[in-house]
Amino acid sequence: MPFTYEHPRPGLTADVVLLAATEAGPRILLIRRAREPFAGRWALPGGFVELDEELPDAARRELAEETGVVVGELAEVGTFGRVGRDPRGRTISVAFAALQVGELPAPQAGDDSADARWHPLRRLPPLAFDHREIVARALEVLRGRAQHGDGLTPLMPPRFTLRELAAIHAMVMGSAPAPAALGARLRRRGLLRRASGRRGRERLYAAPRDGRLD
Repeated sequence: MPFTYEHPRPGLTADVVLLAATEAGPRILLIRRAREPFAGRWALPGGFVELDEELPDAARRELAEETGVVVGELAEVGTFGRVGRDPRGRTISVAFAALQVGELPAPQAGDDSADARWHPLRRLPPLAFDHREIVARALEVLRGRAQHGDGLTPLMPPRFTLRELAAIHAMVMGSAPAPAALGARLRRRGLLRRASGRRGRERLYAAPRDGRLD
């Protein structure tokens, strides 16, 4: 006989705050909801977690299904479960942050999203649910990582330039030192290593491997 849980269970979702540093300024990837609640309102990509799915995997899957964008490393932002945050019923969301540099992938709306676009981070449209609060919290978490924690390099693409890393720091912190100074500081903290190859005339860097610089 199958087990029946005697108490009502809330829904569980995973949302992604995907941020990008561009020459035109910081950007965030949002989807326009195609269904109620908040149909037509912009929101973070995300959705319900499958029973056999790890939370980061659910976040990546929902992002890909709703925007066509694929990401690697994620940083957990927090859990959002205020009563009444979802008109459909009790829903708890675990949010994650990811970073993008270089040429931005063109999002393609899919699944239950009517549109998907990069928006200026400093001029957010009205957002569904408590997603503005989640974005603010994501920036706090990223600032904490940049200042005192594991740094931002683990969230970067596999290889990146110091100029791209400085642009991410400027987006998160509001300002950043010169790329060379930032690189030297992060190498002293064990958060950056040199990688093979160059992009144009710029050397490429990467996050440490298993805590090692070389």
